[in-house]
Amino acid sequence: MKILVTGGAGFIGSNLVKFLLEDTDHSVINLDSLSYAGNLESLESIDQDERYTFENVDITDGSSLERVFVKYHPDIVFHLAAESHVDRSIDNPEVFLNTNILGTFNLLNISQKYLGTISDEKRIGFKFIHVSTDEVFGDLGSDEPSFTETTPYDPSSPYAASKASSDHLVRSWHRTYNFPSIITNCSNNYGPNQFPEKLIPLMILNATNHKPLPIYGDGNQIRDWLYVEDHVRALLMISEKGKLGETYNIGSDNEIKNIDIVKNVCKILDELIPNESFSHSDLITYVDDRPGHDRRYAINPEKINREIGWFPQESFGDGIRKTILWYLDNKKWCENISNGSYLNRIGTKID
Repeated sequence: MKILVTGGAGFIGSNLVKFLLEDTDHSVINLDSLSYAGNLESLESIDQDERYTFENVDITDGSSLERVFVKYHPDIVFHLAAESHVDRSIDNPEVFLNTNILGTFNLLNISQKYLGTISDEKRIGFKFIHVSTDEVFGDLGSDEPSFTETTPYDPSSPYAASKASSDHLVRSWHRTYNFPSIITNCSNNYGPNQFPEKLIPLMILNATNHKPLPIYGDGNQIRDWLYVEDHVRALLMISEKGKLGETYNIGSDNEIKNIDIVKNVCKILDELIPNESFSHSDLITYVDDRPGHDRRYAINPEKINREIGWFPQESFGDGIRKTILWYLDNKKWCENISNGSYLNRIGTKID
């Protein structure tokens, strides 16, 4: 089976590409524009695999997208390509609208045209898995129930609004054109290869370099944390067992305050890099909160548990320790991120 992954050089995308090549027999076409967060160094372990191909294409480029579909004839599309950092969306929302909304429109439009050119057998098996976020649901009060698949959308940031818009596009394509799509909304991911503007890698790298650990506001914002390998397992299972036109929330029932995440990271680093006269928690610094900062997200995963049979395998305690150890053991990757040299590598298997 040929699987097209958009955004396959990003954090979740690179973990999905590696999982597909290491744990299945599928061929993978990784389509990525290699913006600042796209890093081919995250894929060095598999970039010589004969079943792997990289295409340096932006999803806003319709003609290049169409060429990829004509050339490879994918059976499944996992659509992960997106601008995803809330702070950046506040500073420059136009980029988020172009990539997340217009880029998704391009993919849907070209996929729909592609379905009209292939055999009935291949068309019947085609699936488009649109990977979205819990941020489309907005802010939860401390006593409110977790997000379900029927929770109304109420996005708070330009990023969340752009992802909500892309979800609506996918849903409308299924309704209007009977397009074979499935939507997933996941909670906060963490794990290896995450770009260090996100909370956990930022704290790990700043702490190991004795830099301040900036905490927005009071640090009591709550998120549901999902280990990235659990997420990619869920995506594959949804592609195999999910019902077309449905939405599946992916979460781990693992709500933790941001400040507790940071203190946990510091505690593990104190253990791994001991210093009797210093604790990494001494670096914690509180800064002004960002505009529109949601206080709580929480995912109810009952539907995916019941219908797909997926459950997270990684506890947060084990997952966060594995994540910290990965960053400590991959200093070259971290250095290349810090100095920008990773942006110079295009890879060896571009068509």
